Amino acid sequence: MSDLTTSHQKFKRRSNRSIEYIVFFTLIFVLAIPFATTHWVADLYRTKSLLIHGPLARAWLEAHRITPIIFSA
Repeated sequence: MSDLTTSHQKFKRRSNRSIEYIVFFTLIFVLAIPFATTHWVADLYRTKSLLIHGPLARAWLEAHRITPIIFSA
């Protein structure tokens, strides 16, 4: 049998990069809100349906898509 009393898990320490990531994500999210709202209104007018993502969801998705691209460089 294997001994499960000792675990060799390494604890991951929060780095400054995660704080930097949150700051960039927040800035991009706030800047994306007006553009997402404009596109949302245009889509509402074009499709005449409320079955589309709202402006905050669109801004969140844009920030979630753009921020990793910045940190991959």
